[in-house]
Amino acid sequence: MTYKINLLSKKDVSLIDKTLYFFLNYLRYILVFTQIIVIGVLFFRFRIDQNIMDLKDSLDQKKEIVEAVKPLLEEAERVNNQSIAIRKVTAEQDIQLSALNYILSVFPESIVLTTLDINKATYTLKGTSTDSRQLQLFYTRLQGDKRFKSVSLSNIRRVDEGYVFDLVLGDYQKET
Repeated sequence: MTYKINLLSKKDVSLIDKTLYFFLNYLRYILVFTQIIVIGVLFFRFRIDQNIMDLKDSLDQKKEIVEAVKPLLEEAERVNNQSIAIRKVTAEQDIQLSALNYILSVFPESIVLTTLDINKATYTLKGTSTDSRQLQLFYTRLQGDKRFKSVSLSNIRRVDEGYVFDLVLGDYQKET
């Protein structure tokens, strides 16, 4: 059995020596750890910068797409406005055609139509009738069917051929 006995007394270590010992032994670990963090942050920054560049490129592409599609959208809007206008005109024409078909379907054979003026919602009929009863029946039928909001018979004159009249029909309403 052997024993080690140290007969030398412990030497007091000064603060500078302790500090120097700390820097020499542990500071290298701290520096390595700090460098690893800095390198990690640097790679993270590269990745973030690349994402930002990709997003800017994507935004530029989308702006170019919008600029390329803008004339098409304007053309589509113009065509849509034209189709709306066409539908409106055809609807008005359908109403006028329906009104004209109705007038002709109930028009008596004994009445001769000399003039038919159509002005949007007003239909002016001028004609002659040989039989006053047929004219009266035609007038009452137009009033009774209530297809026109206003039915007005005016300027009735007796002539050699029969009766000359003016009939004004306003605001035709389609039968639903």
